Amino acid sequence: MASFKIKGGNKLKGELYPQGAKNEALQVLCAVLLTEEEVTIKNIPDILDVNNLIKLLNQLGVQVTKLNNTDYKFKAEKINLDYLLTEEYRQQGARLRGSVMILGPLLARYKKAFIPAPGGDKIGRRRLDTHFIGFKNLGAKFNYDAKNRVYSVEGKALKGSYMLLDEASVTGTANILMASVFAEGKTTIYNAACEPYLQQLSKMLNSMGAKISGIGSNMLVIEGVKELKGCTHTIMPDMIEVGSFIGLAAMTASEITIKDVDIHDLGMMPKAFEKIGIKVEQIGKDIKVPKYENYEIETFIDGSIMTIADAPWPGLTPDILSVILVAATQAKGSVLIHQKMFESRLFFVDKLIDMGAKIILCDPHRATVIGLNREVELRASTMTSPDIRAGIALLIAAMSAKGTSIIHNIEQIDRGYQNIDKRLNAIGAEIERI
Repeated sequence: MASFKIKGGNKLKGELYPQGAKNEALQVLCAVLLTEEEVTIKNIPDILDVNNLIKLLNQLGVQVTKLNNTDYKFKAEKINLDYLLTEEYRQQGARLRGSVMILGPLLARYKKAFIPAPGGDKIGRRRLDTHFIGFKNLGAKFNYDAKNRVYSVEGKALKGSYMLLDEASVTGTANILMASVFAEGKTTIYNAACEPYLQQLSKMLNSMGAKISGIGSNMLVIEGVKELKGCTHTIMPDMIEVGSFIGLAAMTASEITIKDVDIHDLGMMPKAFEKIGIKVEQIGKDIKVPKYENYEIETFIDGSIMTIADAPWPGLTPDILSVILVAATQAKGSVLIHQKMFESRLFFVDKLIDMGAKIILCDPHRATVIGLNREVELRASTMTSPDIRAGIALLIAAMSAKGTSIIHNIEQIDRGYQNIDKRLNAIGAEIERI
């Protein structure tokens, strides 16, 4: 288990280039299984979850060619379905939640697929019902082997259908979308997730020959086709990393420029930061975060305490709430953070409390932050990262704290942030990987 040793209190200054979007990468990488032709994907982030998925695809029989640090070619001409039944696959797939999205493409192209119960963050239940209900709507049969914790689907003749999803699941929508591209007739997915990642996946599939309409809305319509061709696709910048850099700049009172990002691609995120007093500027193609010695949390019009909550897109993504929470600890004023989607994601706040933050954990979904207004510095601490987003929030807290902190289990951070220590050290941080 690796750790970070962080000397806090440094002011940062410089430019940061965001990596490719992790959540998009996990979707579009699985889409290469839908064609035997060559697919080129650019701007792939060099992070643990993505690298593990590329390794898994390779072991399934996909030819993988690394062109440079960010670009790859994939050719899924021959897939070894027997690998899906091996113990090696069970162990590897169980460590990677994104592996669940190979089900849809394999079901579409090979009429069957298997997957172990997937792993990932320890942030509470993340059920897969939406995925399998969608597959069943297309005519597939579902089975769960409780003893070996293996899911399987089989459907020899998928047919398009109308379906109303019970939740706007991002990975569920992606999986059903990919399964339906070869289904006979028309498929309508209502209450579909419409995150930018889904929009990118849909555009990629259309460039391969799929017929998907309604992109960007919560109703996707798919006309089944016989086959898909190869394509070249470029992954968008990771908006969660961009949001993390905004929170980091404010907490450390630093001036940072985030390169090649359009503020309009961030959805509600800039408005959420504005609610806690942090405003960013679009300068040309870049976003500038000014130096904030102090920032103040807004109240509602009637003077009541501000509430910031996550919601399906175009609402605020839940992945950024941990960063907003930690940034609020040094603001002036109070805010209620309401994490609706995952019941364990706020449990990391006990570590912030140990550092001197004033936070009341109301229940598994809500925490009230009473900002310190920089009148009291956070104290250095030794802590363990429970998940990707909590990990980056703890790193931000440690970089703003007085003294030297240790963060264990940084593999969680590495799953979502590419060489984060080296990139931040280049603009003035002091982070040592031990």
